Amino acid sequence: MDEKSSANSSSESDPPHQPLIPNLPDHISLQCIARIPRLHLPSLSLISKSFHSTLHSPEFFATRSLLNSTQQSLHLNIRLNSSFNWYTLNQRPHVAKQPYLLTPLAGIKNQPVGACFAVLGFKIYVIGGSVNEIASNIVWVFDCRFGKWEIGAKMRVCREFAAAGVVNGKIYVMGGCVGDNFVKSSNWTEVFDPAVGVWKGVESPVEIRDKWMHASCVLDGRIYAMADRGGVVFNAGTGEWGRTVPKRLDLGWRGRAAVVGGVVYCYDFLGKIRGYNVEKDVWKELRGVDKSLPKFLCGATMASLNGNLCVVWERKGGKKEVDIMCAEIEVWKDNDGGLSGSVLWSDVVLRVPFGSSVVHCVSVDL
Repeated sequence: MDEKSSANSSSESDPPHQPLIPNLPDHISLQCIARIPRLHLPSLSLISKSFHSTLHSPEFFATRSLLNSTQQSLHLNIRLNSSFNWYTLNQRPHVAKQPYLLTPLAGIKNQPVGACFAVLGFKIYVIGGSVNEIASNIVWVFDCRFGKWEIGAKMRVCREFAAAGVVNGKIYVMGGCVGDNFVKSSNWTEVFDPAVGVWKGVESPVEIRDKWMHASCVLDGRIYAMADRGGVVFNAGTGEWGRTVPKRLDLGWRGRAAVVGGVVYCYDFLGKIRGYNVEKDVWKELRGVDKSLPKFLCGATMASLNGNLCVVWERKGGKKEVDIMCAEIEVWKDNDGGLSGSVLWSDVVLRVPFGSSVVHCVSVDL
């Protein structure tokens, strides 16, 4: 058989292209599918191989972004004994019992202890930390679209228990190292621009360079980084440093906070959720949630999720189990200057062995 007849035979045996949606061009179908809420996408991926391939393609995620159809997805890092596991929160719309459930994701083989976290675009950055009690400058990057890890650009210096924040599409990391030489002192703060692909040092005053950072948040273009003693404020737009954070913010901040609607939320020493107004320099208790939530005396981790406040905590389960609990709270400012909330749902999302704990949680636009 000659090459021409062989090619004709191959083309005749190939099945004709099947459009995603009958009687519609695929590019129009893609725009229709990209508008569908995330909770329905797992079911759609089962329709056909074409649907499954489309829903896991770069074009699908790019189209959702262009159409402003993305929704935030919660990702959790949980420590199970000596290992760190990653999960994402999925909603099961047709399941009455436990409609929200954490499903496992690929993890890092040897995730560092004391890393800090940042979200940029579709990706989660795990920055620094220590391996075998030695600080590292390695950055792990998880692409939430495709569920894959890769090693990103290394920082200039090794650090652990640092603070990180994203402003104007760039990642800033500060602290977690001792400025005992020129390299460390000139790179106590670094910035990563994904368009350039390298870390660069950011000038910082000598007197603010505390080593350990235990929490951070970004508000109005400023990074608030809490240290063992007070903390610092960095205006990423102007490059200006505040030598200390507001005293009331420092005294009231506990645990891993989240910013929702311009308010910094965390829990207080009584285990109640409070919000801090930076402009008025005042903390306010979140009203309306006491009957639906426990007192977080043992801690909680918070994140902003689709404009709501998401709270994750551990609860004693069975004899050798811990329940990972999650609640989503709609929050708003009252006319009297107070803060109120309504618990939309609260449930067990995962059961893990006794001794496990939530390390961090972040939300990613997908």
